[in-house]
Amino acid sequence: MKNNRRIIRGAAMLLAAGLAMGGLGACSGDKPSGEVTGNTLTVWCWDPAFNIYAMQEAEKIYQKDHPDFKLNIVETPWDDLQTKLTTLGQANQVDQLPDIFLMQNNAFQKNVLAYPDLFQDYKNAGIDFKQYPAGVVAYSIIDGTNYGLPFDNGAAIDALRTDVLTQAGYTVADFTDITWDQYLTIAKDVLAKTGKPLLSGQAGSSDMIMMMLQSAGASLFDAKGNPTITDNDALLASIDMYQQLVKAGVFVEVNSWDEYIGTFVNNSVAGTINGSWIIGSITSAADQSGKWDITNLPKFSNVSGATNYSANGGSSWAITSNANYALAADFLKATFAGSTEFYDTILPSSGALANWLPAGESKVYAEPQAFFGGDAIYSKIVDYAAKVPSNNTGAYYYEARDAVGAAITKILNGADPATALAEAQSTVEFAMQ
Repeated sequence: MKNNRRIIRGAAMLLAAGLAMGGLGACSGDKPSGEVTGNTLTVWCWDPAFNIYAMQEAEKIYQKDHPDFKLNIVETPWDDLQTKLTTLGQANQVDQLPDIFLMQNNAFQKNVLAYPDLFQDYKNAGIDFKQYPAGVVAYSIIDGTNYGLPFDNGAAIDALRTDVLTQAGYTVADFTDITWDQYLTIAKDVLAKTGKPLLSGQAGSSDMIMMMLQSAGASLFDAKGNPTITDNDALLASIDMYQQLVKAGVFVEVNSWDEYIGTFVNNSVAGTINGSWIIGSITSAADQSGKWDITNLPKFSNVSGATNYSANGGSSWAITSNANYALAADFLKATFAGSTEFYDTILPSSGALANWLPAGESKVYAEPQAFFGGDAIYSKIVDYAAKVPSNNTGAYYYEARDAVGAAITKILNGADPATALAEAQSTVEFAMQ
């Protein structure tokens, strides 16, 4: 899971060359779905316990009606997969591609814009994208066309230790549908009464800022892909609140991912805000079973369009220009975009939560979870996902979030926010040249 969430830096230096190919390429959507032929698909994806396991189970589901069907699943770590796409895109070697591969959502726009001839769109796949959260689908839409099928759910959650809250005189209800100002006030009181901060994160990481930003439907880029790091009210509000949380001691900064996980697994911090995939790490602490619950995020009271919902991470399936399009589209439609049985199967074993909204209505998703005090957290998370605002990641998303992360460190060390953000804006603009 950890490798699945790491920030990557794609082929930024090749973006201009990729765009020079002209438009989105002749391969985009040219192949009609037609009749399903052939019986084997090759898939590139990472994480045996999560993505690969899901593909294996999808294969079993599809084989019920197509007994000769087979998947050739090639374990490909995300960083390696990005390198392969860069190499093949630069060399225009589409014949080396698999039929399907997994793409991190925040990298989708960059790759399709840079290497359009590697992708086929979903125009002829017969998939109803209205059955997915609009905010998730938007990651892989380019020029109004779908290029990715959402898979794992990155909806953000506020996970809290209920035993610690009880000690301080609070319940999870006190953290539901609240503002960040209310959250800060309560978190200070919990810290004073129990000695437990409610949040932690990696120093220099912009994860929390990005979640705050998206909760308001805001971004680091405008609709045309131009950076909006300066004069961005939602970003300024996010950074200001982050500063207040850190200075109040209710947000503990650590140096590494493992230290971050350790803060709540080892009882030093009584909560975390992150993508719902963090549940896998929370439940690794068996001694804490029954002591957790989840709710939605705080929202800004002073930012237009602010909500209590956001996301962090997630990935989507791409169909390549080398694919047996008819078979690939039919397989994905029948499983990831059409089978409650499939999602019910993978949830208990891998924690892989659906973005496909009908899955959230199943009995399996509605089952009480003992670790989380008997709350039906999975159906709750699917509901959260449906309410996440869309935002524009832009082709230079990773460069922008890195620049903002560096600016946050400077601001916490006393730098003027406007100056630090202006430097970040210049850094991104230089990269885009």
